[in-house]
Amino acid sequence: MNYNYNYNYNPPPPSFAALLPPLHSSLNLLSSSLSLLDSSTSDFPRLSSVLKTVRHYELIPQPTLQAAEASLRDEIGPFIELLLERVDKELERKGRRVETLKARCELNGGRLSNYNREQKSAGGGIHKNLKGGKKLNGEAALRAKVVRQRKEALKYSVERLEMEVAQKERELRMRLEQQGGGPVV
Repeated sequence: MNYNYNYNYNPPPPSFAALLPPLHSSLNLLSSSLSLLDSSTSDFPRLSSVLKTVRHYELIPQPTLQAAEASLRDEIGPFIELLLERVDKELERKGRRVETLKARCELNGGRLSNYNREQKSAGGGIHKNLKGGKKLNGEAALRAKVVRQRKEALKYSVERLEMEVAQKERELRMRLEQQGGGPVV
């Protein structure tokens, strides 16, 4: 819509002549204001669609959210517990394995130091008799060597069994502590 409010100025009678110029300027101002308002409001249908809010995220009520969380917790909770139990058992098994390896390392270290001491005390000669210090003939030296090897094997077996017993005692103590909740003396 285009409003045209231009008024032609006709000189009025002399009594109203002083009032007409301000009235004429007011009418022109009103005319320009109406045309400005018309051009500004002609875009209202488009503005309503531009300014319309669009919901990008849907809000969920708190009870629905809590129900979904509970359902999810009930669904995956047992699996998580099972996995945590497996991890705990595996950690315990690895811990026992580490303890066994440490004990074996200590045992082997002790054996090695005993072997080194025996080599130094024996003087490195395998043909010497330990009590008399005499040289043995071939067959007696061979028998003495076999006896020493057997003695070492038996020492090793005894030490290994002692370490296994100590390890079993530690495991038993750990199990009893876990079941009873307190340390076992």
